[in-house]
Amino acid sequence: MAKLKVYRVPAGFHDAYVAAPSQKAALAAWGSDADLFARGVAEVVTDAALTKAPLTAPGEVIKVSRGSAAEQMAALPTDARKPAKARTAKAAPPPKPKRAAKPKPRPSRAKLDAAEQALADAEDRWRTALAELAEEEASLARRKRALVAERGEEQAKLEAARGRAEEVYDHAMAVWRG
Repeated sequence: MAKLKVYRVPAGFHDAYVAAPSQKAALAAWGSDADLFARGVAEVVTDAALTKAPLTAPGEVIKVSRGSAAEQMAALPTDARKPAKARTAKAAPPPKPKRAAKPKPRPSRAKLDAAEQALADAEDRWRTALAELAEEEASLARRKRALVAERGEEQAKLEAARGRAEEVYDHAMAVWRG
């Protein structure tokens, strides 16, 4: 048989003692699913006076009061020792039920809708203005191409005329010089 240890856990105005071979066995005897030892609630008892009764009945939970009824009553707060009638007589009246507050009205969306509409209108204006500028740019590009072509034709004619005039001048100079 395994060596028995005595374990203790507080239970209200009592301490619950059990002699068991392990902490797991003690928890099972107390009917606890939680690890009371890990939480620091349960402990091992080494005092010979406190271990005597549990060791006589291993596995059984033995409850021992933590003092007399008078000591326990003395430990209670002063208000708790008064009879129930005395406590309720001095107690503050229960608060009046509050009226249910009216629900706040739903916020108006008018300003948000107006701002969204203004933004959409501005986008339409910008899109139209950009399209007009694009058309103007295309028109100017066509005019520029026509002007460049016209310049090229006129320049060719003028250079040909200059060339002929130069030939006539050179011939006249040659005749003049003799």
